[in-house]
Amino acid sequence: MAKNDLKEIVNMIDPNHNIFHQAVKDVSESIEKIYDAEPIYKKCRVFDRLFHHDRIIKFRVTWEDDNSDVHHNFGWRVQHNNALGAYKGGLRFHPNVNEDTFKFLSFEQTFKNTLTGLPMGGAKGGSDFNPKGKSDREIMRFCQAFMRELAPFIGPETDVPAGDIGVGAREIGYLYGTYKAITEKHNGVLTGKAPLYGGSLIRTEATGYGAAYFLSHVLNNDDKDIKNLRVAISGAGNVSLHLAEKIIDMNGTVVSLSDSNGTLMSKDGFTIDDLKAIKSLKLDHRDRLKNYKKYDINGDYHDDKEPWSLCDYDIAAPSATQNEIDDKDTKGIIKSGASYVLEAANMPLTHKATLTCIEKGLIILPAKAVNAGGVAVSGIERTQNALMEQWSAEKVDTKLQNIMKDIYQSCVLHAPNCDGADKYIHGANIAGFRKVANAIIAQGGLN
Repeated sequence: MAKNDLKEIVNMIDPNHNIFHQAVKDVSESIEKIYDAEPIYKKCRVFDRLFHHDRIIKFRVTWEDDNSDVHHNFGWRVQHNNALGAYKGGLRFHPNVNEDTFKFLSFEQTFKNTLTGLPMGGAKGGSDFNPKGKSDREIMRFCQAFMRELAPFIGPETDVPAGDIGVGAREIGYLYGTYKAITEKHNGVLTGKAPLYGGSLIRTEATGYGAAYFLSHVLNNDDKDIKNLRVAISGAGNVSLHLAEKIIDMNGTVVSLSDSNGTLMSKDGFTIDDLKAIKSLKLDHRDRLKNYKKYDINGDYHDDKEPWSLCDYDIAAPSATQNEIDDKDTKGIIKSGASYVLEAANMPLTHKATLTCIEKGLIILPAKAVNAGGVAVSGIERTQNALMEQWSAEKVDTKLQNIMKDIYQSCVLHAPNCDGADKYIHGANIAGFRKVANAIIAQGGLN
């Protein structure tokens, strides 16, 4: 009966927002395991509370291009829950985003932030603005216009945005400069800043590094060594490149990276020199992987192909975007001989793909836990800002490693009766839910 009640609640929540509904179902399926055993959650209607957002802010952004033509875009800030601390989560600039995107991302962010152990609530935001093909001055003018609309809703003790897809150090700089001009305050309102003016060292690397650290604990537990394993990675942004960097540093073999045009493969594994050249191609020159030969990179390029069916590997690491792997792609992953799916992107598998992987025994390492390293170092950046200090890369990396170890242990602790391929999914969901739910109850059940 209780489970039916929970399913009824889930089915009433924005069923037309498909991505958000997928994320809610994922969490609810784990929560069913503790629903009957914890009647206080039902009594205080914590399930209902967490399946709804605190507020959704939508605004128009008007900006001018280099030809003095005026353009309009939409902007959003979706604040999900702040029971554990000020809202925290990235800003994404991409033409395909919409309210559904940010409802899903902010919902996931709350539980991800909870797992870090740092005092952060969950939020997400951004715009359907496309930075690709825009000049630096156009991007600057858009960021200035965007921040003029966003500034009233954020602050270091209220809501602390960061970067995400389409929002890197350049964009954060423009956004921060505008916020300072509006408020005349220099504070920790944004993370992902350049270290020159208050940012944390290794913030750029943190999500990818954190994913590798989480993976190392799983492999350790399973008596496996990364030195003997091959990893297929999708994407070629900060997360993908720094995940590849850390895996190579740990003597693992990285066989693929990809972008929207195709996949660059190295069946024997990319060298550290190859990776440096790929970083130059993608981050410095903003070029396409298909032009790899210009940068003296060893490999084979496969136009309009995903990496999942191109060679054999042990670990699939989707690191690009949500729902990038559908049921068709899982056939390639299964055929490759992979044993693990390392979700370095946010919810990179469709619900059906997730079920197929679990059915075939592939152990899924969920995004809430795996890619929490980025927001963990964002939280560390907030601490440095509050103390007016800047810590060494070594100190930040040590703290990141400890946080990822704690997240791994929390996932194991909260899934003691789960032995299947989905055990880490349930562990992450239950651990995250319990902490934020208990905080809501402790604060009177209305926060």
